[in-house]
Amino acid sequence: MVRGDALDALPVREAVPALTAALDAHGTAVLCAPPGTGKTTLVPLVLAGLVGGAAPRRVVVAEPRRIAARAAARRMAWLLGEGVGGSVGFSVRGERVVGRDTRVEVVTTGVLLQRLQRDQELSGVDVVVLDECHERHLDADTVAAFLLDVRAALRPELRLVAASATTDAAGWARLLGDAPVVEAAGTAYPVEVVWAPPSGPVRPPHGMRVDPAQLAHVAATVRRALAERSGDLLCFLPGVGEIARVAGLLAGVDAEVLQVHGRAPGAVQDAVLAGGAGRRRVILATSVAESSLTVPGVRVVVDSGLAREPRVDHARGLGALTTVRASQAAARQRAGRAGREAPGSVYRCWAEAEHGRLPLFPAPEIRLADLTAFALQAACWGDPEAAGLALLDPPPAGAMAAARTSLTSLGALDAAGRVTRRGTAMSRAGVHPRLARALLDGPAELGGSRESARRVAEVVALLSEEPPRDYGDDLTAAWRAARAGTDAYGARWRAEAKRLARTAEAAAAGDAAGAGSSGAGAGSAAGTARGTAATAGRAAAAGSAGGAGRAAGGVPAGAADDHVAGLVAALAFPERVARARTAGQYLMVSGTGAVLGEGSRLRTSAWLAVAVADRGAGSADARVRLAAVLDEETARTAAAHLSAAGEEVHWEAGDVVARRVDRLGAVELTVRPLRDADPGLVRAALLDGLRSEGPGLLRWTDDSRALRQRLAFLHRTLGEPWPDVSDGALLDRAEEWLEPELSRARRRADLGRIDAGQAVSRLLPWATGEAGRLDALAPERIEVPSGSRIRVDYGPEQPVLAVKLQELFGLAETPRVAGVPVLVHLLSPAGRPAAVTADLASFWREGYRAVRAELRGRYPKHPWPEDPATAEPTRHTNARLRR
Repeated sequence: MVRGDALDALPVREAVPALTAALDAHGTAVLCAPPGTGKTTLVPLVLAGLVGGAAPRRVVVAEPRRIAARAAARRMAWLLGEGVGGSVGFSVRGERVVGRDTRVEVVTTGVLLQRLQRDQELSGVDVVVLDECHERHLDADTVAAFLLDVRAALRPELRLVAASATTDAAGWARLLGDAPVVEAAGTAYPVEVVWAPPSGPVRPPHGMRVDPAQLAHVAATVRRALAERSGDLLCFLPGVGEIARVAGLLAGVDAEVLQVHGRAPGAVQDAVLAGGAGRRRVILATSVAESSLTVPGVRVVVDSGLAREPRVDHARGLGALTTVRASQAAARQRAGRAGREAPGSVYRCWAEAEHGRLPLFPAPEIRLADLTAFALQAACWGDPEAAGLALLDPPPAGAMAAARTSLTSLGALDAAGRVTRRGTAMSRAGVHPRLARALLDGPAELGGSRESARRVAEVVALLSEEPPRDYGDDLTAAWRAARAGTDAYGARWRAEAKRLARTAEAAAAGDAAGAGSSGAGAGSAAGTARGTAATAGRAAAAGSAGGAGRAAGGVPAGAADDHVAGLVAALAFPERVARARTAGQYLMVSGTGAVLGEGSRLRTSAWLAVAVADRGAGSADARVRLAAVLDEETARTAAAHLSAAGEEVHWEAGDVVARRVDRLGAVELTVRPLRDADPGLVRAALLDGLRSEGPGLLRWTDDSRALRQRLAFLHRTLGEPWPDVSDGALLDRAEEWLEPELSRARRRADLGRIDAGQAVSRLLPWATGEAGRLDALAPERIEVPSGSRIRVDYGPEQPVLAVKLQELFGLAETPRVAGVPVLVHLLSPAGRPAAVTADLASFWREGYRAVRAELRGRYPKHPWPEDPATAEPTRHTNARLRR
């Protein structure tokens, strides 16, 4: 029996006429309605004709999360007075509850994405509702783009509704072809904001890590709110681990503590959504409760201010969730949960002054996430570049390039970027392309039996939804724990493993049936209509990174669990195959270091297949979260596309190192000295050494250093054609001045035997004849009045002539080089500085008298005439002069 009173109480009913009119006129619409107004439950029922008397239609509702899909289906069925599977059903990965009479089917966006790839026309579906589209999940954005493609090319009658819990709908309206925006008013009650920042210092989130002091403060705020307010309490935390930690800190509170997240048992989820039975409740939830779920009875919200977003390090092949500050939009959504049924309160665990510095909205996932799966979906759709897809935000070019490179190495794309038959099979596996590679190739590596497929599927299922942290970092041990587990994770894992086993068997059967054929086209009908043809070609198995059917040393199907787990992880993440450097320290073939936690049983393993790792900001090494023991043969098989053998000649530790190396990416497998290295490689290595250590590796005598200084002075003063002899310039012109000696050199010692002065002289402007003027423009020595030839110091600024004062008697003008006056350092008879001048005439008139007064008593044996301008220059004493 239809629950008319409950339906009539939903505020969105006032907006339904406008929504249906918009769909009748335009075929698309944006519905903005706050959480709890009934946009997820009443609107699909009306559009399907199950209430309100409209013509019967088949409606698909896409939700971003499994928990939300199940809850929405149950709520709609309850409103109709039915059970799930009748007029309303749901489909999520691993579970489908629908019947012949189902008119409203709630699915996850991932399920809808798979359905569109198999049936681009979405046959039999009249309306699609994209719920919670404001959250900007990558799958939801992709589904919207594909549906718009279908409407434009194949089914213009397909109706499309983008439902959002926020009023930021302009972008979606433009995307849907200037679709009408229909707004529904909520019945929100006032919510009092209580700012509750920590009293002591709290470290900001770092990777997945949240400061325990922050979680302790959240727990303390929950206790405070329970004491100060009435009603059920909803606390937002970033993830499952933080929920468990805070739940432990709340032991002993006078309330029932419930944990809500995607991994929570169905019974717990149902209990939360059904409301309390008299006892006060504390619900600890992830962001799933922001808008996807309605939790009755909540009057108080405690907001940790934290959320999780995906990040990917393309250079190292590491992707993970990271903890970030929640946006202002998320904070509004969370606060609104306290005012759904009555006035409420929100306790925000940060200072009011910080609030304005929070981002306005969460970043779209397409800007942050690993795009490998997206790129494969786009290629299967017929648009490998995703250039023709209607997306609110285009995918970053660098992330897409990295994704396509990865897919090509997996055999999912051909050299032209088009999807292969293998890529089509990978896209239909319903898991990340890396895991699909393991699912397709793993059984063949283990002998090809059904038992092999089952065991591989079990490990892939384990990696498709990361197991609880208390399972440990050993993938094999986690596998065994899942087998024995009776918790909610274990139940989901078993269901997913069965599904994947069927997928692996079907793919193997299809692979065998298609052997020798050219392959069928894998582009979508919509893509073809757009003119973007997608042809499929079977990836060659031999030599391909993803080629199925390679032998793995004859490993039997009954191989040990360690071998199976290691093989699957290595096939999925070949860049993360790692070899031990020291106990607990590893080097992945990607070149990134990896560290195991203390106490891990994996620390003695020579090789690891790292399945899950993250690298904190500022950390050079990745922290291993989940890995399996591996042997070298399997490592070579899984990462075959990264193997290389050849001669390596480079500058290392101050000399040329020449060797023959077999390597797996950055991991050196075998190294042998190379005696007859390619001369070109040796020459390049010597040049690298000169760049890193400078021309000082050559033999520089006093004369060669003086020549370089003279040339530097002329280049600085006169410019061309006098050469630049700085380190960088010399290295840029190495071929002009270091040959033929450089090509004959084999090691550092040979460089040390090259006469740098003779080599640098090759840069002189001989062709123009200017080289002959070197001694005239920048003489090595200048003859002074005493007859001495004094060396000029061509330093970095002004040339310096250091000479004893008595040797310049009678010289009125300062000597010049290349038109530049030298800086005269006048020395005492003992060779110590007495005065510095660039104007001798001025010195004789004004400075000499003071120097004479100071020094003639100290050096009485030397001449100190009153008029130096007319005195005889000398380098001798008075006694010598009288002889």
